[in-house]
Parts: sequence; structure tokens; C-alpha cells
Amino acid sequence: MAVKNFVVGLFDDEAVLFPAVKKVRTAGYKLHDVYTPFPVHGLDHAMGLRETSLHTAGFIYGITGTTTALTFMSWVFNVDWPLNIGGKPHFPLPAFIPITFELTVLFAAVGMVMTFCYLCQLMPGVKKHIFHPRQTDDKFVMVIELTEKSNAEEIKRFLNEAGAHDINEQRAEAGWWYGRYDKNDEDIYARPANA
Repeated sequence: MAVKNFVVGLFDDEAVLFPAVKKVRTAGYKLHDVYTPFPVHGLDHAMGLRETSLHTAGFIYGITGTTTALTFMSWVFNVDWPLNIGGKPHFPLPAFIPITFELTVLFAAVGMVMTFCYLCQLMPGVKKHIFHPRQTDDKFVMVIELTEKSNAEEIKRFLNEAGAHDINEQRAEAGWWYGRYDKNDEDIYARPANA
């Protein structure tokens, strides 16, 4: 992953944070993320995030489970081990409904959990930079990515006017990576942010 520079601002209240997010987007700065201790209604729309497609993935996983169940049971009863049980048909669809339903729910549930963990970057061994130690405790943290067009001092003044305090500049990995917090592969934090 790429090492990038960020300006981090700390907020005490969501009533101050919410208008600040709108101001940052209006000013054209690249908003990396906002960390909150609890869900803030409407913050995802203010940040410009699109609606999740997790429900579409769940539908696809469910259809996969239905197809798997019906295909496997019809293959077993028609090709692999056809039995004549009291003259009943080899493809008794009403008898397949409970197993089909259970595999549909199983595939959809497991697939959606795995997709959710992937989208939220929640996996064993995944490491993310923590911008402030109290970012999910009782403070609200806004992280703005520095680009070639943006000036760190200008963004710091902008965040100060928007109501942030404890504003600092940090150099960190832009995304997630595999590793451990007690062992750094490369000491990216030892270099100054302006290097």
C-alpha cells in the first residue's frame, strides 16, 4: 500500500462534525474517512458514500444456494443413485423444498458475512492505522488526505475554523495491510510528514 500524508482533526460533538464534513466536501478537499464512536445518521450521505450493494450480493449468494441444492439433489436421485421408491418420481420437488430453503439461507448468510468483512476490511491479521487513540471511544475524528493541490497549513486552518481541535499531520498507510501492531516491517512513522 502507498504511504500518504493526512491532516487529522478531532471533534467533540457530532453537531459540529456534521456541518464540517459538508464544508470539507464543498471546499473540494479529499476526505479520507470519518471515525465516530457511534453511528451518525446521514453522515454517509454527507460524506458522499454510495449505498451499499450488500443486498445484491446476498441475492446472488441465495440464488447460488438454491441452484446448488436443486442441482445436487436432482443429480443424486436421477444420475448417481436412482432408486424406485414406491413408484415415486425421481425428481420429487416438494420433498426438496426444505433442503433447498436451508441451503439458500446458509449460502446467503455465510456469503453476506464474508462480503461484509471484506468490504469493512475486518479479517484476521489485518492492520489499519489508528489516527487518534480515542477515535472510537468518545471523540469524532476527520481525516483529510493531502494531495498535490492541497496545502497542509490551509487545511489545518480550515479545520480549526470548522470547530476541530488537536489538529495534526500524519504519515500513514492509505489502506489496510497484513501484519502485526507490535512489529513494524517498515518504520514509516519515523520519517517526517513533509519528507
